[in-house]
Amino acid sequence: MTQTETPSRGSVTSEGLATRAPCGRSACVSLFNFTAKSFKKVVNMASDDINQLADSLSKTHVGDGELSFKGLGLKLDNAESVRELVTKIEQYQGLRALRLGGNTVGVEAAKAIAKALCSKDQLQRCYWSDMFTGRLRSEIPTALMSLSGALMSAGARLTELDLSDNAFGPDGVKGIEQLMKSASCHTLRELRLNNCGMGIGGGKILAEALIESHKKSTALGSPLRLKVFFAGRNRLENEGASALAKAFQLMGTLEEIHMPQNGINYAGVIALASAIRQNPDLQVLNFNDNTFTKRGTLAMAQALRLLRNVQVINFGDCLVRSEGAIALAAVLREGLPILRELNLSFGEITGGAALVVAQAAMDKPHMEKVNLNGNCLGEDGCEVLREVMDNMDKGDMLASLSEDEGEPDDEEDEDSANGDSDASDECYEADECEEIVKENGITGGGSPEKPQKQAEIQTFLRSPTAEKLSHMKMNLQEQVNAAEPNQAADIFLKIGSLYSEDTEAKLAVFEMIDEVLKKVLSASALQSYCFLTSLLVLMGVLKGERKVKKMSLVPGQLLCLEHAVQQEYFSQDHVSLLHTLLSRNSDALKSCSAARERLCSALEKKWHKFH
Repeated sequence: MTQTETPSRGSVTSEGLATRAPCGRSACVSLFNFTAKSFKKVVNMASDDINQLADSLSKTHVGDGELSFKGLGLKLDNAESVRELVTKIEQYQGLRALRLGGNTVGVEAAKAIAKALCSKDQLQRCYWSDMFTGRLRSEIPTALMSLSGALMSAGARLTELDLSDNAFGPDGVKGIEQLMKSASCHTLRELRLNNCGMGIGGGKILAEALIESHKKSTALGSPLRLKVFFAGRNRLENEGASALAKAFQLMGTLEEIHMPQNGINYAGVIALASAIRQNPDLQVLNFNDNTFTKRGTLAMAQALRLLRNVQVINFGDCLVRSEGAIALAAVLREGLPILRELNLSFGEITGGAALVVAQAAMDKPHMEKVNLNGNCLGEDGCEVLREVMDNMDKGDMLASLSEDEGEPDDEEDEDSANGDSDASDECYEADECEEIVKENGITGGGSPEKPQKQAEIQTFLRSPTAEKLSHMKMNLQEQVNAAEPNQAADIFLKIGSLYSEDTEAKLAVFEMIDEVLKKVLSASALQSYCFLTSLLVLMGVLKGERKVKKMSLVPGQLLCLEHAVQQEYFSQDHVSLLHTLLSRNSDALKSCSAARERLCSALEKKWHKFH
């Protein structure tokens, strides 16, 4: 038919419906065409909802054993609304993965879906995040129980379960509690529960369910081997985190732990650190935006010493602070051989400590990214850090420093506005700090000191004299404990205060200094770094976390340190640490300017010898 031909009876043109050939009554034909178009519009309007659902379901992804309704925005309130979806599930043979996220599922719709799942014994992966938007919180547990019951009835053996972004609270955890304990989850490898609002109660319920699942599966000869765990933004706090830590410790198979933004402070972090030690295959640790402080960071550092497979560490916004950052740098020096990414952003770390971290990170052969943004380096500190890394051709490794907080004000209370949930963190006593250190394995391996020997040390520290020092000479090395960095640093400075230019007295002091440092610096890198940072805090070179009464330095203390730097027991790493921190804040030693120059010269000389 050509462009000028008239359509035949019953034919359809590109313009619309033609009812008959022209008969000369154009007005009638026009009226009829108008009526047909109006009718068509009404029909279209009436079927909008059906068409929308059909269109959405037409986008269903099918393949590789997976059926996906993800992101279709379906509002599934009852059995009728979910009828076509259910049909597709029922007709899918060999269903192994089901994606329901990005829709909103009511109680009745969940029951209908559950009925379809009762025969799906091969189902392994349930991606059910964000599927209760707009639902009453009271509805969600019921819906979850229906779905969980179906999985258990079918005899499914899950490997992945994702219920993130469902905001179901502790009651929602109860909705999956029986599923987590059942044989359907004995095979679970990945569990994702981000942004569910579990709270402390939900964390405890989940922990107990995991523990019971592990015990039951172990009794059957095939223990639960969970590898990936996500529970960010859940308000778990210390109690919830500690409960989960028990489950992690029992399983010992985790490869990834993601628990950012949970209001966890040092007590919960210490519990998690204990659990981490028992999971040697860990590759990713994400605790972003919790509150470590020094105590939590030391515990975590000690745990990390034992792990050889960690590739990503995210302790950003965790208030690790300078002492904690240096402890982590020590771990980088002696372990973490395949680490690729380190995030210590927004941690109140000063310029010198950031340099120590960067220097340790640059020596890691697989390191790709170091994030130190949002700390307290100051403009000069940022420039020095960039320059150091650029000079080593590692500039691309360093993340942006655009949000640096600037150098801290010396007169400002460091912790007055940090938002730390535990106000006592800022003023805990030295002996309490030492106890935390010992609890987390930072020990020198020696036997506990006898009360009499400890009394001798305390008497000497209160009032150091050459006579008391001579009396302690025979057993000082035995009494100094590398697990007590604050006390060891105090002993060093008290011995140094007895320095004299008298040859015999000088040699006696140097001999005692050597005895002390040989022991504390021959321990692990973490122990020796803890000692050196404690020493620099007492000297006023490094700003510590806790409030410390700065010692009135005398030249002899710096001259003892100058002597020590030149000895073999003072390693390259120790020289690098001391050289970096003193070069950033040598003004702290201006009261002993001549001795400071001698110390800095000795450090510079040995530093260049190593480099």
